Amino acid sequence: MLRVAIPNKGQLAEPAREILIEAGYRVSMTGRDLVVQDPINDVEFFFLRPRDIATYVGAGTLEIGVTGRDMLLDSGAPAEELVPLGFAPSTFRLAAPTGTASSVRDLQGLRIATSYGRVLSDYLKREGIEASIVELEGAVENAVALGVADAIADVVDTGTTLRQAGLSVIGDPILVSEATVVRRRGASADPAVDTFVRRLEGVMVARTYVLIDYDVAAEHLDRACAITPGFESPTVSPLHDPAWRAVRAMVPKADLHRIMDELYDLGARGILVTDIRACRL
Repeated sequence: MLRVAIPNKGQLAEPAREILIEAGYRVSMTGRDLVVQDPINDVEFFFLRPRDIATYVGAGTLEIGVTGRDMLLDSGAPAEELVPLGFAPSTFRLAAPTGTASSVRDLQGLRIATSYGRVLSDYLKREGIEASIVELEGAVENAVALGVADAIADVVDTGTTLRQAGLSVIGDPILVSEATVVRRRGASADPAVDTFVRRLEGVMVARTYVLIDYDVAAEHLDRACAITPGFESPTVSPLHDPAWRAVRAMVPKADLHRIMDELYDLGARGILVTDIRACRL
């Protein structure tokens, strides 16, 4: 039975459960269960603190897990990213009281509070900056106001909390993070893991693409197929009227309305769009 670690709380928890359900797995939606078995798919889910997941996976206690890239790198565990999942995006950034620092170099010799000591330490070494790291478990943005640090390094989503604390970001992001599937480094091939990843990838593609159907005059078919090339090739079918063709293809959801406009201007009609729930490509 494949053992999978899932976040039990935080911004990763709900989206992780949602993508697993869309992938056909039986997962508790309450978040109160510690372990959930899915005998039909031969998978056992363990609900753990997101920051602990890479440690369990790296130790080989669990085969794979879902956590944030930032937490994976900060854990120092012998685990690696298998596939990014595209949700819970964030950036790990430096910040200081507004007007006190304009670049990372201005933090030389200062105290920097963070909950991600390993990530910050590695970054400072790469940049050749010597600073004291004050490790905290939470509410890092209050560290400056409370006098325990001169600056902070923290995960930033919208930046609202930083601004409320009178802080401004400095320089480029140290790390761009998102939810990701992690596995023990050097683990041997496992068909169960391959199936699990393939299912999640199918959901991610389904969320990104839609299926478009339309009728187009045969004389415009080549131009229409150039607008909707699909993956390998669009599906083209004859209609009762020999002067027309029916076309079906997958197109990026983000480009949908532009594509529909281009097809309509070309003379395509009966343009229909269908959501994709899952797929294998």
